Amino acid sequence: MQSFQRLREKNTHPVNVRRNLEELFDEETFHEIYADLQSADPLAFPGYARKYRETQRKTALSDALVAGYGKIQGRTAFAAMLDTGFFMGSMGTAVGEKLVRVIEAADSRQTPLIIFSASGGARMQEGMFSLMQMAKTSAAIRRFQDHGGLYISVLMHPTTGGVSASFASLGDIILAEPRALIGFAGPRVIEQTIGQSLPEGFQRAEFQMEHGFVDKIVERKDMRNVIGLLLRMHRKKHRSEAKPNEEKNQPL
Repeated sequence: MQSFQRLREKNTHPVNVRRNLEELFDEETFHEIYADLQSADPLAFPGYARKYRETQRKTALSDALVAGYGKIQGRTAFAAMLDTGFFMGSMGTAVGEKLVRVIEAADSRQTPLIIFSASGGARMQEGMFSLMQMAKTSAAIRRFQDHGGLYISVLMHPTTGGVSASFASLGDIILAEPRALIGFAGPRVIEQTIGQSLPEGFQRAEFQMEHGFVDKIVERKDMRNVIGLLLRMHRKKHRSEAKPNEEKNQPL
């Protein structure tokens, strides 16, 4: 079984999150929001500010999450996607704050929400502040669902740690990419903790679907059509199709 360190070393498949989101939405309808939101190094963690700036330059992102709205096969929706190229898609204060803003924007407009997760978990350089984002995002999702909002969670490879233990696992519908690693701690840590051998592949998407955690495994090339179908199936006539404010990067 792979450790998370080995997984990070092998995670060499680049993901262009902006392009992927643009391809999810109908042509020329995707509008990115909150693009400038970034962390403030709350703990003054040694070396974090320098590495943060370097990663921003390398990825052309302000932080690990890209979010926006548009139309998917004619249906207005909000979507967000984590980029593993930015601190392994880890969730810090900026990711948590941006997610909550997107969730609340979808809630206020009564539009569906899709979140694509690929993450190593909470960002260690932000300590307790990063762990607080688990409760913060989970509470926002709960409010959204209590108001009747449809939340589709898509688990990409890998979805682990504090992200898997919070908003990623709370979808009304949970989709996953084939062979995606899904879990909180690494297999070796779990085995050492409980002192038992674990089933082969127990943290893979296929095992998760067999045991009811994942609703459907979807190839990336089919994701747009599957999500479009789900949005049509769950469409409610009373839910607003009002077009959000088109001014980019401003609070909606």
